[in-house]
Amino acid sequence: MRRLIDLLIGVTMVLILLPAISRGAEKARPNVLLICVDDLKPALGCYGDPLAKSPNIDKLASRGLRFERAYCNQAVCSPSRNSLLTGQRPQSLGIYDLATNFRIAAPDLVTLPQHFKQQGYRTESLGKIFHVGHGNQDDRVSWSVASWKSDRDAYVLPKSKIRRGSTREGTPSPSSPARNRPRGAAYEAADAPDNAYPDGATADEAVHRLQAAATRPDQPFFLAVGFVKPHLPFCAPRKYWDLYDRASFEPAARQTPPDGAPEYAPQFGGELRRYKNIPGEGLLPPELQLTLQHGYYAAMSYMDAQIGRVLDELDRLDLASNTIIVFWGDHGWHLGDHGIWCKHTNYEQAAHIPLIVVAPGVTQEDTVSSSLAETVDIYPTLCELANLPRPAAQEFDGASFLQTLRDPSQATKDAIFHAYPRTPKDREPLIGRAVRTSRYRLVEWKQPGADPATADLELYDYEADPAELKNLAAEQSAVVSELREILAQQPEARPQITRPR
Repeated sequence: MRRLIDLLIGVTMVLILLPAISRGAEKARPNVLLICVDDLKPALGCYGDPLAKSPNIDKLASRGLRFERAYCNQAVCSPSRNSLLTGQRPQSLGIYDLATNFRIAAPDLVTLPQHFKQQGYRTESLGKIFHVGHGNQDDRVSWSVASWKSDRDAYVLPKSKIRRGSTREGTPSPSSPARNRPRGAAYEAADAPDNAYPDGATADEAVHRLQAAATRPDQPFFLAVGFVKPHLPFCAPRKYWDLYDRASFEPAARQTPPDGAPEYAPQFGGELRRYKNIPGEGLLPPELQLTLQHGYYAAMSYMDAQIGRVLDELDRLDLASNTIIVFWGDHGWHLGDHGIWCKHTNYEQAAHIPLIVVAPGVTQEDTVSSSLAETVDIYPTLCELANLPRPAAQEFDGASFLQTLRDPSQATKDAIFHAYPRTPKDREPLIGRAVRTSRYRLVEWKQPGADPATADLELYDYEADPAELKNLAAEQSAVVSELREILAQQPEARPQITRPR
């Protein structure tokens, strides 16, 4: 009888304690702060850039692990963000443009924030996370509440704006990509507070959302905060321009494409040339190049300050010890190297991205890894860090780099993959599929499904030629063969899907 009484008492105690145990487990689940930055190359102090004034991102890097060799999956906004939020490369989705929503290709796919929401997280989106615009839209089912976007204008000064009905100065040639969609100034330095511009307002809102999250300790959060700078136009309060000595900038040493590269592989700044006072074609004047470099760095430092405000609030609220922080740039940016401006290529300056991860209890302070990583790796990694099951019956193109977070000397993979489309004159659309190893990049340009023998090839050796001065494909056949074997193990790239009308 005594044993029966003891058993009943034990069962009763378990039933009493279960709700508390459940609440404790719920509280223990880590939060996620995902910081996305638009057009940010690794032009940061923590990446060794001697010009960069980026104290807040540098401080973040000192708290966790910085990837030296992280790459986007396509150097343009929407496809890159699709890769982050779906775990699928553009080649798998068949989406390489800005306008096509990923759900047209994969209507039932569970996105990264959607999966966390299904697992009990409160998911929120501030600023630019999914690419919204050009006919594309947000993904409502991914978020617990409606996405928030700043209502601030890109410009503070009236003179910077384009007047309705006006056209850009100069007369671009009929073939110039700058012939349509005139925009305002390419840069602006205003005596204005930080929150006069969109990123400052986004930081304000992020602080508010963190404060609200602190009042809900029993519900973990997945907060995605997207900053738009240093995306064009390079607009920032004047104090961030004043951080830099203009004399410290120099035009890029090489202002012509790599020797032997296909003529269609580079691009020459069509996005930039739509802004007023930017020549429609040809090399930019040296003084303008210096101004644009200055503007890019000023915009970066402005964005860095906004990130600092968000991280300071995370610390003030005592949330950091249970929050995974991922800092990610969606792609790089050319600042005149090879005569190229903006992104939209398969070259190193466009594909190389900053990636920093702080995972309490997993990462160590101020660590660096040379392991290759790509954007599609982040989704499966966050699932493992948060101890969440992967979405049922859903395959990832990437691989978790959790082992690298635990031990930076452990490589997750030997190669990463990215792509960019081109439609050369009088030819069918091509996809430039690229494989990047620690030393080489091979780009195979061909129509999807076409015989590999029809491909144009680019090969660059980053030990012997870090500036990509020469396409070595014709000279190093053994390396080409080795890299093509790696590329051949990947599924064939899908052509761009057609949006339903």
